[in-house]
Amino acid sequence: MNRTKAAEEYCKKLFPDGIAGLEETDPEFLERFENFAFDEVVNNDDLDGRTRMMAILAALLGCQGIDEFKEMLPGALNLGVTPVEVKEIVYQATAYLGIGRVRPFLTAVNEALEARGVSLPLEPQATTTPDTRLEAGEQTQVDIFGEQMRGFSKSGPEESRHINRWLSDNCFGDYYTRKGLDYKEREMITFCFLAAQGGCEPQLTSHAGANMRIGNDKAFLIKVLSQCLPYIGYPRSLNALRCVNAAAENQK
Repeated sequence: MNRTKAAEEYCKKLFPDGIAGLEETDPEFLERFENFAFDEVVNNDDLDGRTRMMAILAALLGCQGIDEFKEMLPGALNLGVTPVEVKEIVYQATAYLGIGRVRPFLTAVNEALEARGVSLPLEPQATTTPDTRLEAGEQTQVDIFGEQMRGFSKSGPEESRHINRWLSDNCFGDYYTRKGLDYKEREMITFCFLAAQGGCEPQLTSHAGANMRIGNDKAFLIKVLSQCLPYIGYPRSLNALRCVNAAAENQK
């Protein structure tokens, strides 16, 4: 294989002990992919390694890339993503992907952490109770999206109002209120979940706007999207870019 020097150096950062990959069966493909993903893409901007790997893990959840997730998880831990942060990424994915798609990733994380000697379960991160999750969740929606979200849990037609309540108490009250990640990090990974799974452009535009509102500006989102592109492909990346541009226009 003819890796570039930069790709070789980045591989060593991700996998200092080496990794069993496609060198024997697909060396030509692997050379092109790694030179692109681990050199050209990584060195395209100044995004730090920890943020990059959090975004990639979230994108792999979104696109259901379980095999690549297992490959990249040790690299994420090596670049500073903590076990708590990894778990929080996977837990929050449940609200956007459903447990049917998340369960294999949770199993993979548990196996990887145990292999590293990490004692499970990790320290609890919840800050709400069954009695406080609704109020705290709606306040989180207000904090992220704005005052127009006040009263959201009681809004909408009566026959579907329970779904708005669930968005407040479950999606935001159960997940966004947890410790381990802050609002900006949680909105970034939500952006990655939605971009990677595709077909969620209205929600993706909304969350791109929420990201910008709390400090993850357009330039940052493009950096994040660029780092995810090798893992989710061009069509979904270009759709996500269109949503980012639309959200930026809405901010004016």
